[in-house]
Amino acid sequence: MRIIRIFDTTLRDGEQSPGASMNVDEKIQIAKQLVRLGVDIIEAGFPMASDGDFEAVKRIANEVKGATIAGLARAKEADIKRAYEAVKDASKKRIHTFHSTSDIHLKYQFRVTREEALKRSVEMVKYARSLVNDVEFSPMDATRTELPYLIDVVTAVIEAGASTVNIPDTVGYATPTEFGSMIRAIKEKIGDTAVISVHCHNDLGLAVANSLAAILSGAGQVECTINGIGERAGNCSMEEIVMNLATRKDFYQAATNINTKEIIRTSRLLTRITGIPVQPNKAIVGANAFAHESGIHQDGLLKEKMTYEIIKPEDVGLKQTELVLGKHSGRHAFKARLKELGYDLSPEELESAFVKFKHLADQKKNIFDEDIETLVSEEFSKIPEGYSLVNLSVSSGMKVEPRSGVAMKVKGKTVRKTAKGDGPVDATYKAIALITKTKSKLLKFEVKSITGGTDALGEVIVSLEEKGRTVRGHGADTDIIVAAAKAYINALNKLAMRKKTA
Repeated sequence: MRIIRIFDTTLRDGEQSPGASMNVDEKIQIAKQLVRLGVDIIEAGFPMASDGDFEAVKRIANEVKGATIAGLARAKEADIKRAYEAVKDASKKRIHTFHSTSDIHLKYQFRVTREEALKRSVEMVKYARSLVNDVEFSPMDATRTELPYLIDVVTAVIEAGASTVNIPDTVGYATPTEFGSMIRAIKEKIGDTAVISVHCHNDLGLAVANSLAAILSGAGQVECTINGIGERAGNCSMEEIVMNLATRKDFYQAATNINTKEIIRTSRLLTRITGIPVQPNKAIVGANAFAHESGIHQDGLLKEKMTYEIIKPEDVGLKQTELVLGKHSGRHAFKARLKELGYDLSPEELESAFVKFKHLADQKKNIFDEDIETLVSEEFSKIPEGYSLVNLSVSSGMKVEPRSGVAMKVKGKTVRKTAKGDGPVDATYKAIALITKTKSKLLKFEVKSITGGTDALGEVIVSLEEKGRTVRGHGADTDIIVAAAKAYINALNKLAMRKKTA
């Protein structure tokens, strides 16, 4: 049975989703989870894009072991050199370079001829190959490129040293039938001289279908993202492509190296870090993916799960197990449970997370895995706190004008302000604004429950904008007003940090 390589581009193409930007520590956390998941190649970023992207790729190359680390580069010598500098310390490294090949791109964007594009592609693949042994080349907008010319480019870059040729459906234009035919034609021409990869966008909702058609036609690598995030309508969804192959081995005669039991955890980690929710009815990782309401379905499931479930929930890591931890639990039990969940915290991170856990245990009767993972996620995502919440009290009701009293630490000093508002959250935010003297604008306010019950841990995500800078803040607490205050303050700290680094 063929093994299909999984090339995860969550940290590169996925991060290009509006609002999905991550800091370096968050990227490293995602990368380490991708290794646990079993991906073969991690495209860690686009080093030439910014100093932050370069730093992220370089640190991932140094700190994350177990997968090939790739850096993206345009077909330009400076880009390729920068990508090499970022990935050179990885035990397994790859340079992924690209140049457009469609007449639309060549005429209107690059303003070069086909001959010039082919020559540059070959030259830059040779240069990349002089730096690393593993080079991948992508003819951008391949699905709108005339096939004879596309094949000329592919064969030329393979001869120049590319060991993987990626055929991207850059604008999500292809259909499964024509894309499968294109891959088949390329496979017939190049044979086994290089691995054929595919990178499909989801503009018409066909990214997974096109990728599966490509596998049937000889592709050996699929480029995808967790939860399908990415530019515009997103990319091929990793969990969907993997579970299609796992569930229908009889049809595709192909498998992956993915540990499917890590899928749910990986999906939830990305959601917590980026704040981008998964639609409830999304395949594999949606909240309703394994939920059944129909009486007929419930009857069948009670008799035999196979009647209405083609995937076992536990096969993708979906667990409803209650975590037997409470306010009387000690550090050893807490640390052991974290280890079971796959987290390895430093002593300082463990102590900070444990203090938060004890505070939560005083408020909740039942602590769930999701609660623990949220606390740990906050530790990994910490930013310097110029502002911190000391105390909060609110009064509101049907005949009471909402009022909030907030005490905050500002540069080491405690400052208190009281404000009125349309509701308790509005009053709280006005009091915080008075204390911090912020001129930011609230763009978005989201509230959700992480776990069930009236004592559920509530999560609030806000988006703020100030002078063209947009940031996302996160806060979690059993008191939703406190969670809202934490989220707002978290966003203000991020704004302050961006001002310092601007």
